[in-house]
Amino acid sequence: MNREYHRWYSPSLSRDMELLVFGHSGARILVFPTSMGRFYEWEDRGMIAALSHHINNGWLQVYCVDSVDSESWYCWWAHPGGRAYRHQQYDAYLLNEVLPLMYAKNSSSYTMTLGASFGAYHAMNFGLRHPDRVNRIIALSGLFNIRRMTGGYTDENVYFNNPVDFIANEGDPYRLERLRQQDIIMATGTDDRLIDSAREMSAVLWNKGIGNALREWNGWYHDWNYWQEMTLKYIGGHD
Repeated sequence: MNREYHRWYSPSLSRDMELLVFGHSGARILVFPTSMGRFYEWEDRGMIAALSHHINNGWLQVYCVDSVDSESWYCWWAHPGGRAYRHQQYDAYLLNEVLPLMYAKNSSSYTMTLGASFGAYHAMNFGLRHPDRVNRIIALSGLFNIRRMTGGYTDENVYFNNPVDFIANEGDPYRLERLRQQDIIMATGTDDRLIDSAREMSAVLWNKGIGNALREWNGWYHDWNYWQEMTLKYIGGHD
């Protein structure tokens, strides 16, 4: 399996950022770690090995990025406005630095975002914010109302990084058309405390005519062995 390590100084974040690339061709997948996780988490947790058949056959090329959660949403000592601003810088890093690398390395016309737990928030938020860049979103066991992390505080940066808010008020015809063309898949256990967040996100999307697949697994299903099973089930569709 082709494996590449990349590190560079990010102008968007004013610090070095690292990522791993797996595979040589196929649909591009932007993979986010769980809360405060690192770029090597999916490899360490066996998720890359689980996808090895898809990767080695040239069906998928996986880009595992680092997080800045400990500087943004999980930086509890900081004001929520500052935490949201840091996340906005992270979005700029992904959009202006990571995506160009992905496009330079891979000419595929198809891009996915994928994440579990807090990584599902990142996958959903980035995918919905940039529907002209992302074709499929796979969000497993996720939180989709970021105001739970801000104590209810909101400002422009919180709003535009809170999917249930900015989708509920989306009125631009072009963006709505692009959003309606996306393939959006959520999977969460019925006993997971975040199931209501997934149901809320699904309802907000449907209210805007944006189709999505909410798959409720009967049980808890909030751990790596379950996310591996979900990923393999939904990576090529949403049965």
